[in-house]
Amino acid sequence: MTTLVKAWKAGGERLKAVGIDQPAIDARLMLEAAACVSRLEIVTEPYRELTAEQEATYESYLDRRGRREPVSHILGRKGFWKIMLNVNSAVLTPRPDTEVIVDEALKAFPEHMAFNMLDLGVGSGAIMLAILAERPAAKALGVDISEDALAVARENAANLDLDGRTVLLRGDWTSGLGDAGFDLVVANPPYIPTHVIETLDPEVRDHDPRLALDGGPDGLGPYRVLAPEILRVLKPGGMFAVEIGYDQSADVEALFRQAGAADVRTIKDLGLRDRVVAGSRNPLETGS
Repeated sequence: MTTLVKAWKAGGERLKAVGIDQPAIDARLMLEAAACVSRLEIVTEPYRELTAEQEATYESYLDRRGRREPVSHILGRKGFWKIMLNVNSAVLTPRPDTEVIVDEALKAFPEHMAFNMLDLGVGSGAIMLAILAERPAAKALGVDISEDALAVARENAANLDLDGRTVLLRGDWTSGLGDAGFDLVVANPPYIPTHVIETLDPEVRDHDPRLALDGGPDGLGPYRVLAPEILRVLKPGGMFAVEIGYDQSADVEALFRQAGAADVRTIKDLGLRDRVVAGSRNPLETGS
């Protein structure tokens, strides 16, 4: 019979041999799920034996990962910030880089402050739900053009007991929303230039929804729409934070400045790459 430690080591080596990044981490996550064990149990009970069924499940997970299917799709879930989310092929797999938006929002809005948030292109609900989980007086509207994505976000909101503070709507960005309704607007729009998509890792290229990746010929198409619209729906003094590609800071900052944004700045991720453009609507404005 195979033990936990033996399965983990063999699985990691198998994934490493086919060029998977972080093979040991991926092998451990799939072993935890297949054998219904925690990370701690693998360390403290390394010689526990897997059942035949657990071993077969683990083998199937390794096969799928070897074909470059993301671990998040194999397991149907992904951790983000401090929450666990259900994910599938209808939504972008949440990535640690996107947590920069959450961090910036939490810095700007104290814990017990009441505020209204808008998440454009809500996907799995990752950004919106991570913020709501930490800010009990906040409420949020999530908009997505994909009904399948909204179904995932709806399920995640319910699982986290946050559905009472969320509204999820199918829509095209801010279309139909009134002026000056939100204290905070967040978005992780598609920003990959169309011609670059085919060069991405198979996990992204073949498994993330194209709708959530393709930012048009130069990757900036969504920001041209969003910059003036985000400023329109923000309350005076309200804050926005949008994710960007690593080389898009100057262009996206310029679009928001042209739209009239104040305090426009770029925040780097943990890898020291430009990741988020944030700013605010001039608090002295009285209308659009």
